[in-house]
Amino acid sequence: MKKWLAVSTLTLSLALVGCAEQEEKSANKEIKEEATTQQETADTADVQKDAFQDGVDEEAFQKALASLPPTVPEKIVTTSVPLTEMLHLLGITPVGVPTSTNPIPADFDSITKIGSPMSPDLEVISSLQTDLILGASSLQSSLDQALQGMDLPTAYLPTDSYDDLKLSFKVLGSYFGKEEKMNEILQNLVAKEKELEEKAQGKELPSVMLVIGTSDSFMVMNDKSYLGSLVERLGADNIAKSVLKAESTYSPMNLEDIVVADPDIVFVLASGDHGANEDKFKQEIEKNSAWQQLSAYKNDKIYMLDYSTFGVTSITNAETALTTIADYFYK
Repeated sequence: MKKWLAVSTLTLSLALVGCAEQEEKSANKEIKEEATTQQETADTADVQKDAFQDGVDEEAFQKALASLPPTVPEKIVTTSVPLTEMLHLLGITPVGVPTSTNPIPADFDSITKIGSPMSPDLEVISSLQTDLILGASSLQSSLDQALQGMDLPTAYLPTDSYDDLKLSFKVLGSYFGKEEKMNEILQNLVAKEKELEEKAQGKELPSVMLVIGTSDSFMVMNDKSYLGSLVERLGADNIAKSVLKAESTYSPMNLEDIVVADPDIVFVLASGDHGANEDKFKQEIEKNSAWQQLSAYKNDKIYMLDYSTFGVTSITNAETALTTIADYFYK
């Protein structure tokens, strides 16, 4: 009997040990599977993160983001049309928007107008009890001077170039917690950039001259202009930068130098509301025969561009602007 009990006890002990080992193996397996799943999820996130490179300079982004108030404001006045457009895209409604000949989103038509971006109405701004005045960096000195003596918080973001638009849009989207919409729009732009890059592979891009008409003359634009930044992004040669060595965004034309540079394409940004129109440019060509020596003239590659698309920086129109310029390159 004692022998039987001993055998039974030994058998039970072995069974218990076996169960414990089995449970330990199962637990270890579950831990390994969970760890593998977590690693795969992390790897997928890293791949997705790496797959989407928006091209925004990280240092510039962090610096611009840090320029905004620590506490997110509730009442925002914007003095910039491009920034107003960005707020609209992100679903943020300001209490004041600029008065401008350039269009602002129709949804903001009923919002208080605060005057022109360069000289806003300070009484109106003060009456809105704003928590933040958001303006374009290019007009910071003018606006700071206008607001001198008034205790109103301000922040400025760049809007002059294509890269400026992406930077400022990312800053606003991140600051206001609107990353989903922000990423959607930035991803669309990046996808368009890649599409156009692939289209350009194996093709020789043209040399380009960019011209803008003023009320009394025509000037060339370098890569610092909005149109110039689009040409640069597409990889074409802007002769204002490469040959004429123009350091200013807008420079007087020297036709002798331009004839020597002989650009393949000439883009003319002209509008009756903003200086010279197409007819005035045609008169310029007839007046000065040097224009007719250009390959662009002989090959009928002088193109008039729509001011509303290329004369005003716009995150909404950026994809159309890039595509339009690329189409001219590949004709």
